[in-house]
Amino acid sequence: MTALICGSYAFDQIMVFPDKFKNHILPEKVHMLNVSFLVPEMRREFGGTAGNIVYNLKLLGENGWPMATIGSDFGPYMKWSEKHGIVTTFLREVDDQFTAQAFITTDMDDNQITAFHPGAMNWAHLNRVDDAKGVSIGIVSPDGREGMIEHATQLAEADIPFIFDPGQGLPMFGKEDLLQFIKQATYVTVNDYESALMQERTGLSVAEIATQVDAMVVTLGGKGSVIYTEGHRIDIAPAPIQHAADPTGCGDAFRAGLLYGLMNKLEWKETGQIASLMGAIKIEEHGTQNHHFTMKAFKERYQQAYGEEF
Repeated sequence: MTALICGSYAFDQIMVFPDKFKNHILPEKVHMLNVSFLVPEMRREFGGTAGNIVYNLKLLGENGWPMATIGSDFGPYMKWSEKHGIVTTFLREVDDQFTAQAFITTDMDDNQITAFHPGAMNWAHLNRVDDAKGVSIGIVSPDGREGMIEHATQLAEADIPFIFDPGQGLPMFGKEDLLQFIKQATYVTVNDYESALMQERTGLSVAEIATQVDAMVVTLGGKGSVIYTEGHRIDIAPAPIQHAADPTGCGDAFRAGLLYGLMNKLEWKETGQIASLMGAIKIEEHGTQNHHFTMKAFKERYQQAYGEEF
């Protein structure tokens, strides 16, 4: 089976401020803020939802084709993708744009100030699902607004089952948009905050959303996740971690685990546990695409975490 991963590609510029923002921001002056933070530590990571999901799916040994728009500065990321055997056929370059970029500064209290430039991501709608032949499942993850709407419609019209994963893009959509996504999708996955926002905007409860799809998956961070399917609630325990280094990209790793389970027709409990372990492995490494494992090691850790094999 082959999965089509519709979403963003981005460079993450991650900077660490070796102090606390509160020591440099005067509360009574926030209306005229003008501060500069010296950041001696900086990393440039490869990221974006499509890039992260397909990287994790590749680690699990499954085929994922990313569909995204990229900028003229994408060269280093392209080499990284090709090095890891990722199909780049459906990455469309927008010549006069930068690849999407996130500039993240973190202080010693783990507070973050982030600026995000969407760049080429705004042209995601230039890609069409029917350009990718032989796709058996898809996912619509955060991307340009128009692109997310069109790709969901194109997947539904092609009768390709897909996951609707709005992520940080959820605030772009109102009630009617979200109701249409839910109607078209086969599965919905959100975190607990996104779940609350989706319920507020649609007026539907989790149970009501779940009746319209084959499954609704809600992640709960370190508390695991919950899968609502066929009138049942399946609680998934979090996989144990050795240490928490960086939570960025854990959700994308989790979604790759969901795709793996769906592509291999596994039971929902097993699928949720694989997804949970993917998130646990990712959180132990800095960056979103710096973790590695063999399937043998993954299955051994799964058995240790859940006391069973898959």
